Amino acid sequence: MDSIKSRINEPLLAAGRRGTILTNHRCPAVLVHGWRSHPGIWNRLTPGLTEAAVPFWRFDHTAMQSAGTEAIALALQDYIRAKREETGYDGPVDVVCHSMGTCIARYLLEVLDGDDREEQVRLLVGIGPPNNGSAMAELFNDPERGPEVIRRLAGVFVPEDYDPREDTIVQEFRPGSRTVAALRDAGTRADIAYRIVLAANLTGTPAFFPAFGGKTWEIGPDGGWRTTYAGDGIVPHTDSYLPGAGVDVLPADPGNLARHPEHYCHTMLPRNPEVVARVTGYLSGLSPSP
Repeated sequence: MDSIKSRINEPLLAAGRRGTILTNHRCPAVLVHGWRSHPGIWNRLTPGLTEAAVPFWRFDHTAMQSAGTEAIALALQDYIRAKREETGYDGPVDVVCHSMGTCIARYLLEVLDGDDREEQVRLLVGIGPPNNGSAMAELFNDPERGPEVIRRLAGVFVPEDYDPREDTIVQEFRPGSRTVAALRDAGTRADIAYRIVLAANLTGTPAFFPAFGGKTWEIGPDGGWRTTYAGDGIVPHTDSYLPGAGVDVLPADPGNLARHPEHYCHTMLPRNPEVVARVTGYLSGLSPSP
């Protein structure tokens, strides 16, 4: 558990860039939901943003469930451009994403716009992101373990009749895919600050994510399967880490897991009060001390 906690509140930025983030707090926040999700996941975050006078734009890609990464990324680009035209705002934006939404935003910013850098982004916050590809996507496709994993997640994380072979995004975010390779080869952008917000089952509580006894599946160094408490039930920390990105591992107080362990599982993170407070702090310029 100490190795998990040691990553809490790693420095967000070098001092100069941190100052820029903390003093310019009027950037609109573009909210990008994840795979098989919807913009309603932000209903606990947006009231706080309104109170903090942070404008927000909610990108909705629920009608694109059969589309691939590039198509959704281009739709995100069109959405941002349309909002700029609508509001007359031409400055930098912040981008807040949940899960696979982070990879959609990164694909736009790093792969499609990495050379031109037409998209002005100050800060990208990823909540439970599979930045290095999704171990769960790979596990879904494992001929031995996949069917049982899907059975356990049916009605919780996937539909009852779920078939990963028909899911474009899942196939594109298997760790060995061309999409993940494109992200890895492009690398992060020096003009964007990156922050990752993760959850961990610091107390080993089974109720954290009952489907897997409180643990998260990950791919070990030997390429084999193993489970870990360093994850949110769906995305292990090894899927999320990104070179140069600041990392928050929550809860800051492990006692919160005794009260509401389920609030820290993957699907609940965008509505988790601690996550909401942390993200609002970054967007409003009141980020906690690193």
